[in-house]
Amino acid sequence: MNKYFGDIWAWLFTALVGMKITFLHLFEKNVTIQYPKERFPIPQNARNRLFLDMNNCNGCNSCARACPVNCIEVVTLRVTPDDPDQPMLGDGSKRKLWVPKYEIDFAKCCFCSLCTTVCPTEAVKHTTEFEYSKFHRKDLVYKFQTLTPEQVKVKEGMLADFLAKEKAAKAAAAAKAVEVKPATNLPE
Repeated sequence: MNKYFGDIWAWLFTALVGMKITFLHLFEKNVTIQYPKERFPIPQNARNRLFLDMNNCNGCNSCARACPVNCIEVVTLRVTPDDPDQPMLGDGSKRKLWVPKYEIDFAKCCFCSLCTTVCPTEAVKHTTEFEYSKFHRKDLVYKFQTLTPEQVKVKEGMLADFLAKEKAAKAAAAAKAVEVKPATNLPE
């Protein structure tokens, strides 16, 4: 009979110990947040989505070279001296390269922050935004550009004309140098 009442007491005691934890948490403040409306603050040094400031990007391509997974693609065009709308960088210095195409594929990005550390103009930065899931992988390719496709074609044509003129000037200078050399090497 003692064993019977001992078993009942053991059952009751263990149930009360378990319910003690439940009763303690029953009257405490909830720690659960309602996610879409409430959010935990994100630290400023968190490595989340990348942002490119095209006004500061000088097209040096160092971010693409430093990327271990090749998720950054940069295409540049040389600025010609006779360009009527000579671009300026964010700090006021003249831009030497147009950046018609700058793409970051976030499906590949490992958020290592190597691209932000090698950028000489600090154009590539991490943001605190982390909600950018998409249904299709192709939607995770972010394109940053300042030139329209029509403007790119015009700039490519200007560069081709400038390079042709430069090549013709070098050929003329070389031909002139060849003409001058025989005249100076005459025996006396």
